[in-house]
Amino acid sequence: MALIASVLHMILMALTIIPVSIVMAVGRLFLPEKVIYHIGATWCQFSIYTLRWLCGVKWRVTGLENLPADPNARIVLLCKHQSAWETLAMNWVLQHDIVFVFKKELLQIPFFGWAIGSVDMIYIDRQARTQAMQKVVSEGRRLIDKGRWVIMFPEGTRIPRGQTGSYKSGGARVAVATQADIIPIAVTSAKCWPKGAFVKKPGTIDVVIGPVIPSAGRDHHELTHEVQTWIENQMRHIDPQAYTAEQVAQQPVAQSETE
Repeated sequence: MALIASVLHMILMALTIIPVSIVMAVGRLFLPEKVIYHIGATWCQFSIYTLRWLCGVKWRVTGLENLPADPNARIVLLCKHQSAWETLAMNWVLQHDIVFVFKKELLQIPFFGWAIGSVDMIYIDRQARTQAMQKVVSEGRRLIDKGRWVIMFPEGTRIPRGQTGSYKSGGARVAVATQADIIPIAVTSAKCWPKGAFVKKPGTIDVVIGPVIPSAGRDHHELTHEVQTWIENQMRHIDPQAYTAEQVAQQPVAQSETE
């Protein structure tokens, strides 16, 4: 049953992204960018709700009170990354326009690449790290000035359930450089949609939004360590089955990479 539901969900996503991407690519020629953005955001919302209806993948969000009420607050979101679910759901979960930082190769994916290339996001060449960071800072500042929140995955890629990746300091660097505060986010999406898995498992994804971490006057390595400690402690709390008893009892060991 889970296989059939997953196939149906994939078919729905494939069939709907084609017209949506065409509308977005053509519409960007004469429609305001914000309209194009919300067309894409609506498709993402459609995707996670069909995933819920067909595959039984639900979600539970705690910590919404930690999100700033000021629509002009300068925020960089640093989120645990376990599956594609976060990229589809975060706009809806946060109820705020967000900006993803992604590798430029995604623009080459038919239809999907057209869609994300039609909105004001930050795409980078990961092989040119210095130039990539400069672009993220400059583009991040411009978009934060427009009232958007920048979301980054500090581990850089999807991490299997129960594991900790190498936390990069790029997100903290962006926050410091743009005078933005940091909000960490823990998410257990691999319980239902693990990396590389086609079949989605029914269950509830927990999303925990952490307290604001001020970046003013802080060192980016220190901030990265604080973000990692908070996220990994939360992961052991909301998904203890994914960790050994020893891992749950211990504080996570910092694995942040020096950049």
